Amino acid sequence: QLELVESGGGLVQPGGSLVLSCAASKSSLASYAIGWFRQVPGKEREGVSCISYSGDSTNYAHFVKGRFTISRDNAKNTVYLQMYNLKPEDTGVYYCAARNNWCMKQMDYWGNGTLVTVSS
Repeated sequence: QLELVESGGGLVQPGGSLVLSCAASKSSLASYAIGWFRQVPGKEREGVSCISYSGDSTNYAHFVKGRFTISRDNAKNTVYLQMYNLKPEDTGVYYCAARNNWCMKQMDYWGNGTLVTVSS
């Protein structure tokens, strides 16, 4: 069983930066691909970024490419999402999730989310 806990959300002005963390407890996340997803009330949850278990492969949704960076530190059992040049439309609850092989809409384990609000 893998438990995931997100942290690092908060209120930030447009153009600002945040770093989200996804920490695993009870077992290691080293063998899982980890994805970041976000959801705004009234909209479907959407994929933001994914990183392979080794960190060698990453991908990004077109709307964050060039502004967000995903990384992982398996020794610390943590995955990060660095977010730069944030826009109001980046507002939402951000979730991390784990799955063997690669990220899909249906992930095996989910965290409870952390709220990011981009507003002046």
